[in-house]
Amino acid sequence: MEFIIDLQLFSEEKTEKPTPKKIKDSREKGQVLQSKEVNSAFMLLGAFAGFSLFSSFMGNTMRGLTIYIFEEYLNLDYLFSQRNIYQLMLTSMYYMFIITLPIAGICFLIGLIASYMQVGYLFTTKTLAIKFSKLNPIEGFKRILSLKSLVELGKSFVKIIFIGYVVISYVRGQIDPIMNSIGMGIETIVGTLRTIAIGIGFRAGIILVFLAILDYIYQKYEHNKNLKMTKQEIKEEYKQTEGNPQIKSKIREKQRQISMRRMMQDVPKADVIITNPTHFAIAIQYSPEMFQAPRVVAKGADLIALQIRKIAEENEVPLVENKPLARTLFDSVEIGEPVPPELYQAVAEVLAYVYKINNKY
Repeated sequence: MEFIIDLQLFSEEKTEKPTPKKIKDSREKGQVLQSKEVNSAFMLLGAFAGFSLFSSFMGNTMRGLTIYIFEEYLNLDYLFSQRNIYQLMLTSMYYMFIITLPIAGICFLIGLIASYMQVGYLFTTKTLAIKFSKLNPIEGFKRILSLKSLVELGKSFVKIIFIGYVVISYVRGQIDPIMNSIGMGIETIVGTLRTIAIGIGFRAGIILVFLAILDYIYQKYEHNKNLKMTKQEIKEEYKQTEGNPQIKSKIREKQRQISMRRMMQDVPKADVIITNPTHFAIAIQYSPEMFQAPRVVAKGADLIALQIRKIAEENEVPLVENKPLARTLFDSVEIGEPVPPELYQAVAEVLAYVYKINNKY
């Protein structure tokens, strides 16, 4: 005799796709597919786009702060008194808030949108739970030397190389405009530097977006890899969610037995048993005080039909042979359901025949 054993059941290798429950549980724990590079890249582009749109507003606000300091604050008596210094700090903080508000608002909004596009709506406090394993210096050293840390280090080097190359190349091409702006006034110099800064920001942002797309593909691969399950994990999850198959089978068998006993107890209450005559048996009960239409109280095929006929004979319930009606009732009416209207006439004729024999009415 030859035995075949699936050795994969004993393997700890994660080769199976994650189940919906595993994906849901991981999401609730905060383990979701997300690339921080995507957020950073689009926030950088958004910051420089905001700077390009609001640079005039920011310049005018900064000019207002400068005018206030030189024309009003420096002319105050007791310049370095506690009250004047406090007033200067409040005014400066107000101007700085107004200057940075547009860019900060744009970055915040873009960060929310980028996170929502990747993760969707998710609120969980499990990521805030204290994990004492993170305080273990040995585990911390392992994380530093892990493959993930090396990948992050490699990504940082790639970003530095690409962005550095693009920035240096762009700045080299702007040396002449910078030199030509010297001596043309502060506004011309500031305008030239503004144009160069925006150019650098957009070029760096585009490079970061390209790298972020590659990082997202890598993060997706890592996320799917980490969610994979072993065959044993799938079996254990099935037992937890669906229950042990053997126990469920026994429960279903017990339920069938109880249902069968209850059905057989209703056979003596029937007014007639319509038979096939040997393959099907359908017990019909009709009580005008209780039901508006006749009801099927028991039905069965083959051995169950034989048992229904036996109980009916023991309790003197009439048996009427009607092959088409028996087959139709067996296929279309469940136990406890009333006879459908299209069968009223046929069932009524059978009941009338039985009542006539028994002189019931």
